[in-house]
Amino acid sequence: MREPFDAPAVIAAKRDRTKLTGEQIDWVVDAYTRGVVAPEQMSALAMAILLNGMDREEIARWTQAMIDSGERMDFSSLSWPTADKHSTGGVGDKITLPLAPLVAACGVAVPQLSGRGLGHTGGTLDKLESIPGWRASLSNEEMMAQLEDVGAVICAAGAGLAPADKKLYALRDVTGTVEAIPLIASSIMSKKIAEGTGSLVLDVKVGSGAFMKDEANARELAETMVALGTDAGVTTVALLTDMSTPLGLTAGNAVEVAESVEVLAGGGPADVVELTLALAREMLTAAGKTDVDPAEALASGAAMDVWRRMIAAQGGDPDAPLPQARETEVVTAPADGVLTHLDAFGVGVAAWRLGAGRSRPGEDVQAGAGVVLHAKPGDTVAAGAPLMALHTDTPDRFPRALEALDGAFDIGDAAPEAPGVVLGRIG
Repeated sequence: MREPFDAPAVIAAKRDRTKLTGEQIDWVVDAYTRGVVAPEQMSALAMAILLNGMDREEIARWTQAMIDSGERMDFSSLSWPTADKHSTGGVGDKITLPLAPLVAACGVAVPQLSGRGLGHTGGTLDKLESIPGWRASLSNEEMMAQLEDVGAVICAAGAGLAPADKKLYALRDVTGTVEAIPLIASSIMSKKIAEGTGSLVLDVKVGSGAFMKDEANARELAETMVALGTDAGVTTVALLTDMSTPLGLTAGNAVEVAESVEVLAGGGPADVVELTLALAREMLTAAGKTDVDPAEALASGAAMDVWRRMIAAQGGDPDAPLPQARETEVVTAPADGVLTHLDAFGVGVAAWRLGAGRSRPGEDVQAGAGVVLHAKPGDTVAAGAPLMALHTDTPDRFPRALEALDGAFDIGDAAPEAPGVVLGRIG
């Protein structure tokens, strides 16, 4: 068939800071999905969008075009109310793992469609695939049955759900265009709106380890996504949360699963527990469930029970030992003092270079790779004491991981006052 537009003209329009028409957006998203627009052409357009932006009307149209590229799900037949959560990505951000079973234990079903790592940020599916037997891909029928029976599912979006986004998501990961606010907002919200959840809570990260480095950009992204969700009839709120320091004490795959299980068992790092509970309360409120305290469900073991059922329902063995990397290198404190700074981005890049992330679409990740922290900002350390341990199966990765940590931490006399985990709320 004769195409109504051509890719070079659309690219040039955005390159020259021209607003794209609705027809141009509909065509380029559809043509890329069909393979008419080549990956290198979409890469150029994505870079033009990163550099020159889109207005609200363009973003809304782009989001709708990605929704229209595939099917839409419907959870109205479930006997549970539904709520979902999405994080914009961070370092050590394993919150989805304890959060989904916790919210389900409180009476709200969680249809959590998750993704893989993007750049230096970890992917929920990559983490869970370190559990022996666990599978990310479920049919819509399997997903619905598990939601009705267990109340929680964490899985990959089906091939029919916003297929345009699936292609573009992988392309952004390897072309330096992950940080584009219009592409982040439309990527997240096209999947979440098409998914059909009744309510949505967004965890928008702010800081060095996030794609949004400053609060103004994070707030812009949050406001954009809340507006997209609200206009689509989805109850949507967003929390701005700190990502200047890694969440918890682990960044990687299996190491983050182990830490998540600690949280479900009633322990775990205080910042992980705090954010898990804050998001759980928002999800329950958005779904109209205000008569239950998620802290009680965590303490009682109810959330752990749902976790075990959720993992088993997807073929995983919740009792199986998690993979461990074959090689370890310890980074020690160069002096006595207080750890005053630990850069999330540096730790994230180190974990990525150790094999916890990928540098091209489809590349395998190492289940045991990652970084385990022995100290967080504010902790007193002694010269020669371990600050962190690097884990990988391939020791030739250590030098580049250590390069990422050069300048990523400081030791001084006293740590500055740290921001709270939750920095703000929108919606």
